Amino acid sequence: MDALYTAGIRFAEVLQSGPPWLEKFWILVTSQADPKCVFTVCFPLAYFLNRKVGMLVLWTGLVSEWLNVVLKWFLFGERPFWWVHQSGLSSKELLTLRQFPASCETGPGDPSGHCMITGAALWPLVTELTTLASRHSRSPVLKLVPFAAYILLLVAVGLSRVFVLAHFPHQVVSGILTGAALGWWLQTQSLPSRPPGFFVAAALGLLLSSLSLHSLLGTAGIDIDW
Repeated sequence: MDALYTAGIRFAEVLQSGPPWLEKFWILVTSQADPKCVFTVCFPLAYFLNRKVGMLVLWTGLVSEWLNVVLKWFLFGERPFWWVHQSGLSSKELLTLRQFPASCETGPGDPSGHCMITGAALWPLVTELTTLASRHSRSPVLKLVPFAAYILLLVAVGLSRVFVLAHFPHQVVSGILTGAALGWWLQTQSLPSRPPGFFVAAALGLLLSSLSLHSLLGTAGIDIDW
């Protein structure tokens, strides 16, 4: 893993060596693409567009938040900002890395929450926009615009997370792939047609399972807050 982490540091150095205007862009993206925007911005917009799509965005965001935490507890991914010191790389080589307010995130880093949660929650919205585009235009280019924008957004978010040293590149890739897969799978489950009791029971199940898992790992001597 050290070789993979070192390669990620090299990639971050290349990103940080870009022009000043690009630095402002990466910082803007990483701040605006915070997972909480799924609930404060994406969900209201999707709900206004279509009630069922709004419900899917909200529920997918909640499930992806839960799954992201669970995966991080098991994968124990390092964070670039801390790893360069803990590994001794910063004392062995001259690194041209800079620190930003978003650099000092703590906790395991794999997969990236920004990429995973955003990728999962936006999937229902993107597919709905693609359907609308197909109804109103026969142009294949127009039909691809929503998914093209979706991919470009996730790539930008991923690069911004590497830029600020919050994640390694492979953590970003795993977040994007896991998020897209989760969004696609949840969309096939006909969730909007489920009764309210299903969502209450599922939410309680997610809460209790995470608390139980946290306690179990602690009892087993695994410090998930390392």
